[in-house]
Amino acid sequence: MKKVLFTLGVCLFGMLGVAQDTAKGVVYQDINKNGKQDRREKGIENVAVTNGVEVVLTDKNGKYSLPVSDDAIISVIKPSGYQVPVDANNLPQFFYIHKPNGSPKTKFKGVAPTGKLPRKINFGLFPIEESERFTSLIFGDPQPYTEEEVAFFAEGIVKELEGVENVSFGLSLGDLVGDNLDLFNPYILATKRVGIPWYNVLGNHDLNFDVKEDKYSDETFEAHFGPANYAYNVGKVHFIVLDDVLYPDPRDGKGYWGGFRDDQLAFVKNDLKYVPKDHLIVLAFHIPISEPKGDPFNDAHRQRLFDLLKDYPNTLSLSAHTHIQRQDFFDKSMGWHQDKPHHHYNVGTTSGDWYSGKLNKDGVPISTMRDGTPKGYAFIHFDGNQYRIAYKVAGNSDDYQMEIFAPKVLKKDKRTRSRLYVNYFMGSENDKLYYRIDGGDWKKMHYTREQDPAYEVGLYEWETSTTLMEGRRGSNAMESTHLWKAKLPTKLNEGTHKIEVKVTDRYGKTHTATSSYKILK
Repeated sequence: MKKVLFTLGVCLFGMLGVAQDTAKGVVYQDINKNGKQDRREKGIENVAVTNGVEVVLTDKNGKYSLPVSDDAIISVIKPSGYQVPVDANNLPQFFYIHKPNGSPKTKFKGVAPTGKLPRKINFGLFPIEESERFTSLIFGDPQPYTEEEVAFFAEGIVKELEGVENVSFGLSLGDLVGDNLDLFNPYILATKRVGIPWYNVLGNHDLNFDVKEDKYSDETFEAHFGPANYAYNVGKVHFIVLDDVLYPDPRDGKGYWGGFRDDQLAFVKNDLKYVPKDHLIVLAFHIPISEPKGDPFNDAHRQRLFDLLKDYPNTLSLSAHTHIQRQDFFDKSMGWHQDKPHHHYNVGTTSGDWYSGKLNKDGVPISTMRDGTPKGYAFIHFDGNQYRIAYKVAGNSDDYQMEIFAPKVLKKDKRTRSRLYVNYFMGSENDKLYYRIDGGDWKKMHYTREQDPAYEVGLYEWETSTTLMEGRRGSNAMESTHLWKAKLPTKLNEGTHKIEVKVTDRYGKTHTATSSYKILK
Protein backbone atom coordinates (compact mmCIF):
# COMPACT_ATOMS: atom_id res chain seq x y z
CA MET A 1 0.00 0.00 0.00
CA LYS A 2 2.84 2.44 0.82
CA LYS A 3 4.34 1.84 -2.61
CA VAL A 4 1.03 2.60 -4.30
CA LEU A 5 0.59 5.81 -2.32
CA PHE A 6 4.14 6.86 -3.12
CA THR A 7 3.54 6.26 -6.84
CA LEU A 8 0.34 8.34 -6.78
CA GLY A 9 2.21 11.10 -5.00
CA VAL A 10 4.97 11.12 -7.55
CA CYS A 11 2.41 11.31 -10.39
CA LEU A 12 0.64 14.21 -8.73
CA PHE A 13 3.85 16.07 -7.96
CA GLY A 14 4.97 15.50 -11.55
CA MET A 15 1.85 17.27 -12.77
CA LEU A 16 2.10 20.16 -10.34
CA GLY A 17 5.85 20.50 -10.10
CA VAL A 18 7.50 19.64 -6.77
CA ALA A 19 4.87 20.06 -4.08
CA GLN A 20 6.27 22.50 -1.52
CA ASP A 21 3.34 23.48 0.62
CA THR A 22 -0.33 23.05 1.43
CA ALA A 23 -2.97 25.64 0.68
CA LYS A 24 -5.74 25.86 3.25
CA GLY A 25 -8.76 28.04 3.60
CA VAL A 26 -12.51 28.44 3.85
CA VAL A 27 -15.23 28.98 1.29
CA TYR A 28 -17.85 31.08 3.06
CA GLN A 29 -21.01 33.13 2.56
CA ASP A 30 -19.84 36.71 2.23
CA ILE A 31 -23.21 38.17 3.14
CA ASN A 32 -22.03 41.78 3.45
CA LYS A 33 -19.65 41.48 0.46
CA ASN A 34 -16.70 42.99 2.32
CA GLY A 35 -14.20 40.35 1.17
CA LYS A 36 -13.53 38.83 4.58
CA GLN A 37 -15.21 36.22 6.72
CA ASP A 38 -17.00 37.88 9.59
CA ARG A 39 -18.04 36.05 12.72
CA ARG A 40 -21.60 35.28 11.61
CA GLU A 41 -20.69 34.32 8.02
CA LYS A 42 -20.77 30.55 7.81
CA GLY A 43 -18.63 28.28 5.68
CA ILE A 44 -20.24 26.54 2.70
CA GLU A 45 -20.15 22.76 2.59
CA ASN A 46 -19.42 20.65 -0.52
CA VAL A 47 -17.94 23.38 -2.68
CA ALA A 48 -15.24 22.20 -5.10
CA VAL A 49 -11.82 23.82 -4.93
CA THR A 50 -8.90 22.98 -7.22
CA ASN A 51 -5.17 23.50 -7.64
CA GLY A 52 -5.51 22.99 -11.38
CA VAL A 53 -5.24 19.19 -11.15
CA GLU A 54 -6.73 17.91 -7.91
CA VAL A 55 -10.27 18.84 -6.91
CA VAL A 56 -11.55 18.58 -3.33
CA LEU A 57 -14.83 19.40 -1.61
CA THR A 58 -15.08 21.67 1.40
CA ASP A 59 -16.09 20.06 4.69
CA LYS A 60 -19.13 20.93 6.81
CA ASN A 61 -17.39 24.14 7.93
CA GLY A 62 -16.39 25.16 4.42
CA LYS A 63 -12.74 24.23 4.92
CA TYR A 64 -10.46 22.75 2.24
CA SER A 65 -6.83 21.70 1.92
CA LEU A 66 -4.79 21.20 -1.28
CA PRO A 67 -1.12 20.65 -2.12
CA VAL A 68 0.55 23.44 -4.12
CA SER A 69 3.82 23.92 -5.95
CA ASP A 70 5.64 27.21 -6.42
CA ASP A 71 3.69 27.66 -9.69
CA ALA A 72 0.04 27.11 -8.85
CA ILE A 73 -3.37 28.73 -8.96
CA ILE A 74 -5.95 27.82 -6.36
CA SER A 75 -9.50 28.43 -7.58
CA VAL A 76 -13.00 27.84 -6.31
CA ILE A 77 -15.49 26.17 -8.65
CA LYS A 78 -18.54 28.38 -8.26
CA PRO A 79 -21.54 26.35 -7.06
CA SER A 80 -25.06 27.03 -8.28
CA GLY A 81 -26.92 29.51 -6.13
CA TYR A 82 -23.86 31.64 -5.49
CA GLN A 83 -21.91 34.33 -7.30
CA VAL A 84 -18.20 35.08 -7.14
CA PRO A 85 -17.08 38.70 -6.71
CA VAL A 86 -15.94 40.64 -9.76
CA ASP A 87 -13.31 43.36 -9.91
CA ALA A 88 -13.76 46.88 -11.25
CA ASN A 89 -13.50 45.49 -14.79
CA ASN A 90 -16.23 42.82 -14.31
CA LEU A 91 -13.64 40.02 -14.26
CA PRO A 92 -14.65 37.18 -11.87
CA GLN A 93 -12.31 36.84 -8.88
CA PHE A 94 -12.46 33.14 -8.06
CA PHE A 95 -8.74 32.34 -7.76
CA TYR A 96 -5.50 32.99 -5.91
CA ILE A 97 -2.19 32.87 -7.82
CA HIS A 98 0.74 31.37 -5.93
CA LYS A 99 4.02 32.13 -7.68
CA PRO A 100 6.50 33.09 -4.96
CA ASN A 101 9.14 33.96 -7.56
CA GLY A 102 6.75 35.31 -10.17
CA SER A 103 6.58 34.30 -13.82
CA PRO A 104 9.66 33.56 -15.94
CA LYS A 105 10.94 36.64 -17.76
CA THR A 106 9.14 37.11 -21.07
CA LYS A 107 8.59 39.92 -23.59
CA PHE A 108 5.17 40.61 -22.11
CA LYS A 109 5.01 40.83 -18.33
CA GLY A 110 3.62 37.89 -16.42
CA VAL A 111 2.74 37.50 -12.74
CA ALA A 112 4.78 39.50 -10.23
CA PRO A 113 6.27 37.54 -7.29
CA THR A 114 3.49 36.69 -4.87
CA GLY A 115 5.72 35.90 -1.91
CA LYS A 116 5.07 33.38 0.83
CA LEU A 117 1.90 31.29 0.75
CA PRO A 118 -0.75 32.91 2.96
CA ARG A 119 -1.82 31.05 6.09
CA LYS A 120 -5.36 30.96 4.66
CA ILE A 121 -6.71 31.41 1.15
CA ASN A 122 -10.40 32.08 1.67
CA PHE A 123 -13.09 32.50 -0.99
CA GLY A 124 -16.17 34.56 -0.22
CA LEU A 125 -19.27 33.79 -2.30
CA PHE A 126 -22.52 35.76 -2.46
CA PRO A 127 -25.79 33.83 -2.12
CA ILE A 128 -28.13 34.70 -5.00
CA GLU A 129 -31.49 33.62 -6.39
CA GLU A 130 -30.21 31.69 -9.40
CA SER A 131 -32.76 30.33 -11.85
CA GLU A 132 -32.20 27.20 -13.90
CA ARG A 133 -33.30 29.35 -16.85
CA PHE A 134 -30.58 31.82 -17.80
CA THR A 135 -28.68 33.23 -20.77
CA SER A 136 -24.98 33.60 -21.56
CA LEU A 137 -23.34 35.83 -24.18
CA ILE A 138 -20.56 34.33 -26.30
CA PHE A 139 -17.82 36.18 -28.21
CA GLY A 140 -15.50 34.50 -30.69
CA ASP A 141 -12.08 36.06 -31.42
CA PRO A 142 -12.18 39.79 -30.71
CA GLN A 143 -8.53 39.64 -31.87
CA PRO A 144 -7.50 43.29 -32.31
CA TYR A 145 -3.91 43.76 -33.49
CA THR A 146 -3.94 47.53 -32.93
CA GLU A 147 -5.63 50.17 -30.79
CA GLU A 148 -7.68 51.07 -33.87
CA GLU A 149 -9.05 47.52 -34.03
CA VAL A 150 -9.87 47.65 -30.31
CA ALA A 151 -11.97 50.69 -31.21
CA PHE A 152 -13.62 48.72 -34.05
CA PHE A 153 -14.48 45.99 -31.52
CA ALA A 154 -15.86 48.51 -29.03
CA GLU A 155 -17.88 50.45 -31.61
CA GLY A 156 -19.03 47.52 -33.77
CA ILE A 157 -19.83 44.95 -31.08
CA VAL A 158 -19.74 46.21 -27.50
CA LYS A 159 -21.67 49.42 -28.10
CA GLU A 160 -24.90 47.64 -29.04
CA LEU A 161 -24.63 45.39 -25.98
CA GLU A 162 -23.98 48.01 -23.30
CA GLY A 163 -26.44 47.50 -20.48
CA VAL A 164 -27.72 44.20 -21.89
CA GLU A 165 -30.42 42.75 -19.66
CA ASN A 166 -31.25 39.22 -18.51
CA VAL A 167 -27.78 37.86 -19.36
CA SER A 168 -25.92 36.14 -16.52
CA PHE A 169 -22.38 36.39 -17.86
CA GLY A 170 -20.23 36.71 -20.97
CA LEU A 171 -17.50 34.44 -22.30
CA SER A 172 -14.84 35.16 -24.94
CA LEU A 173 -13.52 32.05 -26.70
CA GLY A 174 -9.89 33.05 -27.06
CA ASP A 175 -7.78 35.26 -29.32
CA LEU A 176 -8.75 38.12 -27.06
CA VAL A 177 -5.98 40.06 -28.82
CA GLY A 178 -3.70 39.55 -31.79
CA ASP A 179 -0.22 38.64 -30.45
CA ASN A 180 0.33 42.04 -28.79
CA LEU A 181 -0.48 41.20 -25.18
CA ASP A 182 -0.22 44.87 -24.21
CA LEU A 183 -3.72 45.08 -25.74
CA PHE A 184 -5.19 42.88 -22.98
CA ASN A 185 -6.01 45.96 -20.89
CA PRO A 186 -7.72 47.89 -23.73
CA TYR A 187 -9.69 44.72 -24.54
CA ILE A 188 -10.72 44.39 -20.87
CA LEU A 189 -11.85 48.01 -20.73
CA ALA A 190 -13.91 47.57 -23.89
CA THR A 191 -15.61 44.36 -22.72
CA LYS A 192 -16.23 45.86 -19.28
CA ARG A 193 -18.77 48.19 -20.92
CA VAL A 194 -21.18 45.31 -21.54
CA GLY A 195 -21.79 45.47 -17.81
CA ILE A 196 -21.88 41.77 -16.86
CA PRO A 197 -19.34 39.30 -15.36
CA TRP A 198 -16.95 38.27 -18.12
CA TYR A 199 -15.00 35.01 -18.39
CA ASN A 200 -12.17 34.45 -20.87
CA VAL A 201 -10.52 31.58 -22.77
CA LEU A 202 -6.88 31.49 -23.86
CA GLY A 203 -6.28 31.53 -27.63
CA ASN A 204 -3.24 30.95 -29.81
CA HIS A 205 -2.80 34.71 -30.28
CA ASP A 206 -2.84 35.28 -26.50
CA LEU A 207 0.40 33.38 -25.81
CA ASN A 208 3.86 34.17 -24.53
CA PHE A 209 5.71 32.99 -27.62
CA ASP A 210 9.17 33.37 -26.06
CA VAL A 211 8.86 30.29 -23.81
CA LYS A 212 10.08 26.76 -24.31
CA GLU A 213 7.39 24.90 -22.32
CA ASP A 214 3.62 24.98 -22.82
CA LYS A 215 2.94 25.44 -19.12
CA TYR A 216 4.60 28.86 -19.28
CA SER A 217 2.85 30.06 -22.45
CA ASP A 218 -0.07 31.58 -20.51
CA GLU A 219 1.84 33.69 -17.95
CA THR A 220 0.61 37.07 -19.21
CA PHE A 221 -2.91 35.69 -19.60
CA GLU A 222 -2.80 34.51 -15.98
CA ALA A 223 -1.64 37.93 -14.80
CA HIS A 224 -4.71 39.51 -16.37
CA PHE A 225 -7.43 36.85 -16.16
CA GLY A 226 -6.32 34.11 -13.74
CA PRO A 227 -6.20 30.38 -14.58
CA ALA A 228 -6.51 29.20 -18.18
CA ASN A 229 -8.24 26.03 -16.95
CA TYR A 230 -11.19 26.37 -14.59
CA ALA A 231 -14.83 25.50 -14.04
CA TYR A 232 -18.04 26.97 -12.64
CA ASN A 233 -21.72 26.08 -12.20
CA VAL A 234 -24.88 27.98 -13.06
CA GLY A 235 -28.22 26.28 -12.49
CA LYS A 236 -27.96 22.73 -13.85
CA VAL A 237 -25.09 23.61 -16.17
CA HIS A 238 -21.44 22.87 -15.46
CA PHE A 239 -18.97 24.94 -17.48
CA ILE A 240 -15.40 23.71 -18.06
CA VAL A 241 -12.95 26.17 -19.65
CA LEU A 242 -9.73 24.72 -21.07
CA ASP A 243 -6.62 25.99 -22.81
CA ASP A 244 -6.40 23.66 -25.83
CA VAL A 245 -3.39 25.36 -27.47
CA LEU A 246 -0.20 23.31 -27.11
CA TYR A 247 2.75 25.64 -27.60
CA PRO A 248 5.40 24.89 -28.68
CA ASP A 249 4.01 22.06 -30.79
CA PRO A 250 5.21 18.91 -28.97
CA ARG A 251 5.84 17.19 -32.32
CA ASP A 252 8.56 19.50 -33.63
CA GLY A 253 8.79 22.51 -31.30
CA LYS A 254 7.46 24.82 -34.00
CA GLY A 255 4.15 26.65 -33.95
CA TYR A 256 1.21 25.25 -31.98
CA TRP A 257 -1.12 22.25 -32.03
CA GLY A 258 -4.61 21.73 -30.64
CA GLY A 259 -4.76 19.38 -27.68
CA PHE A 260 -4.42 19.01 -23.93
CA ARG A 261 -1.68 18.27 -21.42
CA ASP A 262 -2.06 15.32 -19.07
CA ASP A 263 -2.59 17.62 -16.08
CA GLN A 264 -5.52 19.31 -17.85
CA LEU A 265 -7.28 16.03 -18.54
CA ALA A 266 -6.60 15.00 -14.94
CA PHE A 267 -8.33 18.21 -13.85
CA VAL A 268 -11.37 17.37 -16.00
CA LYS A 269 -11.51 13.86 -14.59
CA ASN A 270 -11.25 15.06 -11.00
CA ASP A 271 -13.72 17.88 -11.56
CA LEU A 272 -16.40 15.64 -13.07
CA LYS A 273 -16.39 13.39 -9.98
CA TYR A 274 -18.53 16.00 -8.26
CA VAL A 275 -20.89 16.89 -11.12
CA PRO A 276 -24.30 15.14 -11.25
CA LYS A 277 -24.72 12.95 -14.33
CA ASP A 278 -27.94 14.66 -15.38
CA HIS A 279 -26.37 18.11 -15.57
CA LEU A 280 -25.42 19.74 -18.87
CA ILE A 281 -21.65 19.87 -19.42
CA VAL A 282 -20.51 22.85 -21.50
CA LEU A 283 -16.87 22.82 -22.57
CA ALA A 284 -15.25 26.00 -23.87
CA PHE A 285 -11.91 26.17 -25.63
CA HIS A 286 -10.37 28.01 -28.56
CA ILE A 287 -9.31 25.54 -31.26
CA PRO A 288 -12.24 23.45 -32.55
CA ILE A 289 -12.07 19.71 -32.04
CA SER A 290 -13.70 19.27 -35.44
CA GLU A 291 -11.68 21.43 -37.81
CA PRO A 292 -11.42 19.29 -40.97
CA LYS A 293 -8.42 20.73 -42.82
CA GLY A 294 -4.88 19.55 -42.13
CA ASP A 295 -4.01 18.25 -38.67
CA PRO A 296 -4.98 21.09 -36.30
CA PHE A 297 -6.05 18.97 -33.32
CA ASN A 298 -4.69 15.87 -31.59
CA ASP A 299 -7.46 13.33 -32.22
CA ALA A 300 -6.20 11.08 -29.43
CA HIS A 301 -6.70 13.93 -26.96
CA ARG A 302 -10.22 14.50 -28.23
CA GLN A 303 -10.95 10.82 -27.65
CA ARG A 304 -9.57 11.01 -24.10
CA LEU A 305 -11.89 13.93 -23.45
CA PHE A 306 -14.82 12.02 -24.91
CA ASP A 307 -13.96 9.05 -22.69
CA LEU A 308 -14.15 11.28 -19.61
CA LEU A 309 -17.62 12.42 -20.69
CA LYS A 310 -18.99 8.95 -21.42
CA ASP A 311 -21.49 9.02 -18.54
CA TYR A 312 -22.87 12.48 -19.37
CA PRO A 313 -25.70 12.41 -21.95
CA ASN A 314 -26.12 16.20 -22.03
CA THR A 315 -23.12 18.03 -23.47
CA LEU A 316 -22.11 20.96 -25.66
CA SER A 317 -18.68 22.23 -26.67
CA LEU A 318 -17.75 25.68 -27.95
CA SER A 319 -14.79 26.99 -29.92
CA ALA A 320 -13.83 29.85 -32.25
CA HIS A 321 -10.40 30.27 -33.97
CA THR A 322 -11.41 29.60 -37.59
CA HIS A 323 -13.31 32.83 -38.32
CA ILE A 324 -16.19 30.87 -39.80
CA GLN A 325 -19.34 29.41 -38.23
CA ARG A 326 -19.93 25.68 -38.15
CA GLN A 327 -22.05 23.01 -36.44
CA ASP A 328 -20.62 19.52 -35.96
CA PHE A 329 -22.19 16.44 -34.41
CA PHE A 330 -20.07 13.54 -33.14
CA ASP A 331 -21.69 10.11 -33.01
CA LYS A 332 -20.42 6.69 -31.94
CA SER A 333 -18.56 6.18 -35.23
CA MET A 334 -16.48 9.24 -34.26
CA GLY A 335 -15.63 8.07 -30.76
CA TRP A 336 -18.57 9.55 -28.88
CA HIS A 337 -20.07 7.12 -26.34
CA GLN A 338 -23.67 8.30 -26.08
CA ASP A 339 -26.60 7.58 -28.41
CA LYS A 340 -27.29 11.30 -28.57
CA PRO A 341 -24.52 12.92 -30.68
CA HIS A 342 -22.23 15.49 -29.14
CA HIS A 343 -22.83 19.00 -30.51
CA HIS A 344 -19.74 21.10 -31.19
CA TYR A 345 -20.45 24.73 -32.09
CA ASN A 346 -17.66 26.71 -33.75
CA VAL A 347 -18.89 30.24 -33.08
CA GLY A 348 -18.73 33.10 -35.58
CA THR A 349 -16.35 35.87 -34.53
CA THR A 350 -16.77 39.42 -33.28
CA SER A 351 -13.85 40.45 -35.50
CA GLY A 352 -15.46 38.70 -38.47
CA ASP A 353 -12.86 38.31 -41.17
CA TRP A 354 -10.16 40.09 -39.13
CA TYR A 355 -11.77 43.56 -39.42
CA SER A 356 -11.70 43.51 -43.22
CA GLY A 357 -14.23 44.68 -45.81
CA LYS A 358 -15.99 47.94 -46.50
CA LEU A 359 -16.62 50.44 -43.73
CA ASN A 360 -20.17 50.94 -42.48
CA LYS A 361 -21.75 54.30 -41.66
CA ASP A 362 -19.88 54.36 -38.32
CA GLY A 363 -16.51 53.73 -39.97
CA VAL A 364 -16.34 50.11 -38.72
CA PRO A 365 -15.38 47.28 -41.14
CA ILE A 366 -18.36 45.09 -42.14
CA SER A 367 -16.01 42.11 -41.99
CA THR A 368 -18.20 39.25 -43.25
CA MET A 369 -16.49 35.89 -42.74
CA ARG A 370 -15.18 33.71 -45.58
CA ASP A 371 -18.13 31.32 -45.38
CA GLY A 372 -20.63 34.16 -45.75
CA THR A 373 -21.44 34.48 -42.04
CA PRO A 374 -21.70 38.14 -40.99
CA LYS A 375 -19.69 39.03 -37.90
CA GLY A 376 -21.60 38.79 -34.66
CA TYR A 377 -21.99 36.87 -31.41
CA ALA A 378 -24.15 34.20 -29.84
CA PHE A 379 -26.64 33.98 -27.02
CA ILE A 380 -27.08 30.59 -25.37
CA HIS A 381 -30.38 30.24 -23.53
CA PHE A 382 -30.33 27.50 -20.89
CA ASP A 383 -33.33 25.77 -19.32
CA GLY A 384 -32.29 23.12 -16.84
CA ASN A 385 -29.96 20.77 -18.71
CA GLN A 386 -31.20 21.88 -22.14
CA TYR A 387 -30.02 24.78 -24.30
CA ARG A 388 -30.96 26.87 -27.31
CA ILE A 389 -28.45 28.92 -29.31
CA ALA A 390 -29.24 32.14 -31.17
CA TYR A 391 -26.69 33.88 -33.39
CA LYS A 392 -26.99 37.68 -33.54
CA VAL A 393 -25.52 39.52 -36.53
CA ALA A 394 -23.86 42.70 -35.29
CA GLY A 395 -25.74 45.83 -36.27
CA ASN A 396 -28.78 43.95 -37.54
CA SER A 397 -32.12 42.73 -36.22
CA ASP A 398 -32.58 39.47 -34.31
CA ASP A 399 -34.55 37.93 -37.18
CA TYR A 400 -31.73 38.31 -39.71
CA GLN A 401 -30.74 34.62 -39.76
CA MET A 402 -30.10 34.01 -43.46
CA GLU A 403 -28.94 35.75 -46.62
CA ILE A 404 -30.68 35.16 -49.94
CA PHE A 405 -28.72 35.38 -53.18
CA ALA A 406 -30.80 35.31 -56.37
CA PRO A 407 -30.49 36.62 -59.92
CA LYS A 408 -32.04 40.05 -60.41
CA VAL A 409 -33.54 39.31 -63.86
CA LEU A 410 -34.30 36.10 -65.80
CA LYS A 411 -35.60 35.70 -69.36
CA LYS A 412 -39.14 34.44 -69.64
CA ASP A 413 -39.56 30.72 -70.50
CA LYS A 414 -35.80 30.18 -70.96
CA ARG A 415 -33.71 27.58 -69.11
CA THR A 416 -31.00 29.05 -66.92
CA ARG A 417 -27.99 27.92 -64.93
CA SER A 418 -28.67 30.69 -62.41
CA ARG A 419 -29.69 29.43 -58.99
CA LEU A 420 -31.28 30.67 -55.81
CA TYR A 421 -28.79 30.39 -52.90
CA VAL A 422 -29.53 30.74 -49.20
CA ASN A 423 -26.89 31.02 -46.49
CA TYR A 424 -28.56 30.05 -43.21
CA PHE A 425 -25.88 31.15 -40.76
CA MET A 426 -26.65 28.66 -37.97
CA GLY A 427 -27.35 25.75 -40.30
CA SER A 428 -25.84 22.34 -40.90
CA GLU A 429 -26.56 19.51 -43.32
CA ASN A 430 -29.14 18.26 -40.79
CA ASP A 431 -31.40 21.24 -41.53
CA LYS A 432 -34.05 21.41 -44.25
CA LEU A 433 -34.79 24.67 -46.02
CA TYR A 434 -37.87 25.32 -48.14
CA TYR A 435 -38.75 28.01 -50.66
CA ARG A 436 -41.76 29.10 -52.66
CA ILE A 437 -42.54 31.61 -55.38
CA ASP A 438 -45.50 33.98 -55.22
CA GLY A 439 -47.15 32.08 -52.38
CA GLY A 440 -47.16 28.73 -54.21
CA ASP A 441 -46.27 25.31 -52.87
CA TRP A 442 -43.26 24.96 -50.60
CA LYS A 443 -40.35 23.09 -52.21
CA LYS A 444 -37.26 21.64 -50.60
CA MET A 445 -33.90 23.28 -51.26
CA HIS A 446 -30.73 21.29 -51.94
CA TYR A 447 -27.92 21.36 -49.36
CA THR A 448 -24.57 22.14 -51.00
CA ARG A 449 -20.94 22.66 -50.07
CA GLU A 450 -19.84 25.65 -52.12
CA GLN A 451 -18.46 29.12 -51.73
CA ASP A 452 -21.12 31.66 -50.87
CA PRO A 453 -21.80 33.66 -54.08
CA ALA A 454 -23.04 36.69 -52.11
CA TYR A 455 -19.69 36.87 -50.31
CA GLU A 456 -17.79 36.41 -53.57
CA VAL A 457 -19.67 39.25 -55.27
CA GLY A 458 -18.71 41.60 -52.44
CA LEU A 459 -15.15 40.33 -52.45
CA TYR A 460 -14.52 40.84 -56.15
CA GLU A 461 -15.82 44.37 -55.97
CA TRP A 462 -12.32 45.17 -54.75
CA GLU A 463 -10.86 43.87 -58.02
CA THR A 464 -13.42 45.51 -60.32
CA SER A 465 -13.53 48.94 -58.71
CA THR A 466 -11.73 51.66 -60.67
CA THR A 467 -11.29 53.79 -57.56
CA LEU A 468 -9.66 53.05 -54.23
CA MET A 469 -12.11 51.69 -51.68
CA GLU A 470 -12.05 52.47 -47.97
CA GLY A 471 -11.27 49.53 -45.72
CA ARG A 472 -9.37 46.39 -46.65
CA ARG A 473 -10.15 43.50 -48.99
CA GLY A 474 -11.38 40.42 -47.20
CA SER A 475 -9.98 36.89 -47.35
CA ASN A 476 -10.76 34.62 -50.28
CA ALA A 477 -14.03 32.72 -50.01
CA MET A 478 -14.04 29.21 -48.61
CA GLU A 479 -16.55 26.37 -48.70
CA SER A 480 -19.56 27.10 -46.52
CA THR A 481 -21.17 24.38 -44.38
CA HIS A 482 -24.55 26.16 -44.24
CA LEU A 483 -25.53 26.83 -47.84
CA TRP A 484 -28.57 25.67 -49.86
CA LYS A 485 -29.60 26.18 -53.50
CA ALA A 486 -32.60 25.66 -55.79
CA LYS A 487 -33.77 26.31 -59.35
CA LEU A 488 -35.88 29.36 -60.05
CA PRO A 489 -38.83 29.00 -62.46
CA THR A 490 -38.88 31.14 -65.61
CA LYS A 491 -42.27 30.07 -66.97
CA LEU A 492 -43.97 32.92 -65.21
CA ASN A 493 -45.66 36.15 -66.20
CA GLU A 494 -43.52 39.19 -66.85
CA GLY A 495 -42.85 41.27 -63.76
CA THR A 496 -41.56 40.91 -60.21
CA HIS A 497 -41.96 37.62 -58.35
CA LYS A 498 -41.63 37.10 -54.61
CA ILE A 499 -39.22 34.53 -53.12
CA GLU A 500 -39.94 33.20 -49.63
CA VAL A 501 -37.59 30.94 -47.66
CA LYS A 502 -38.21 29.20 -44.34
CA VAL A 503 -36.43 26.86 -41.99
CA THR A 504 -37.37 25.41 -38.62
CA ASP A 505 -34.22 25.23 -36.53
CA ARG A 506 -33.18 22.36 -34.25
CA TYR A 507 -34.90 24.09 -31.33
CA GLY A 508 -38.27 24.31 -33.08
CA LYS A 509 -38.19 28.00 -34.00
CA THR A 510 -39.09 28.96 -37.59
CA HIS A 511 -37.04 31.58 -39.43
CA THR A 512 -38.09 33.24 -42.67
CA ALA A 513 -36.63 35.59 -45.28
CA THR A 514 -37.85 37.12 -48.53
CA SER A 515 -36.43 38.42 -51.78
CA SER A 516 -37.57 38.83 -55.38
CA TYR A 517 -36.55 38.56 -59.02
CA LYS A 518 -37.92 39.80 -62.33
CA ILE A 519 -39.06 37.91 -65.39
CA LEU A 520 -38.63 39.81 -68.68
CA LYS A 521 -39.13 38.84 -72.32
